[in-house]
Amino acid sequence: MTSPTFPEGAPDWIDLGTPDLDGAAAFYRELFGWGLVPGGPEVGGYGMFTLDDRYAGGVMEVSEDVAPSAWSVFFRSSDVDATAGAVTRAGGRTAFEPMDVLDHGRMGGFTDPAGAYFGLWQPKEHPGFGVVQEPGSFLWAELYTPDVPAAAAFFGSVLDWRTDEMKVEGTDYAYTTVHPASAGPEASFGGLVRMGDVPSEAALGPHWLVYFHVADVGAVVSEARRLGGSETLAAMEVPGVGTMANVADPYGAVFAVMTPEPRQ
Repeated sequence: MTSPTFPEGAPDWIDLGTPDLDGAAAFYRELFGWGLVPGGPEVGGYGMFTLDDRYAGGVMEVSEDVAPSAWSVFFRSSDVDATAGAVTRAGGRTAFEPMDVLDHGRMGGFTDPAGAYFGLWQPKEHPGFGVVQEPGSFLWAELYTPDVPAAAAFFGSVLDWRTDEMKVEGTDYAYTTVHPASAGPEASFGGLVRMGDVPSEAALGPHWLVYFHVADVGAVVSEARRLGGSETLAAMEVPGVGTMANVADPYGAVFAVMTPEPRQ
């Protein structure tokens, strides 16, 4: 199977910061069938999660004194340094300056004006995901923010995103989706949500939420509980979209699982 390709500005990597790398690896191995390629000292112990020998994301042990356990989203940039300048001009901040990661690529960490953390990845030998939109792999990214129009303007300026409104069937709610300017709405990869709309996520402050594709949301939530995780948002079915639930792993990193309806 060919590896996925990513347009400029689209998510091309995710990683997990956790206080217990071995424990987290065991949890996700049982939940999603992931393997782990350990990282050596030259990359600070940064490991790679794999699904059927394809890269599904990264993981690094991070002390709870440094940062809470969380998943992070990285977006593709052909020039991380130039994009870093755009972040500053648009009112964002630099969490860590752009840096080379051996011959794999170049990366930087940033926060948007509301404080939500995100990363940039400029691929070289490591293109990013080896698998997406299959059970056990990345499916969608969602930003929880106090001001959706302001977030859309920021990321539109920095990563050249466009937005669309999607009415949720049977409700008056309009969900804001995002896609690269170089592609149409069919290439949407994420959404923007006002924090107050989901109280359990609002409690975490502005942040990105990673969604994983699963074949059976109920079964995965039950398995997560058995493995020491918890359900933070009960499973719900959204007509025309799919069934989803939010879960925390045993160390507090929150993510969502979703069984999407087939795209028309």
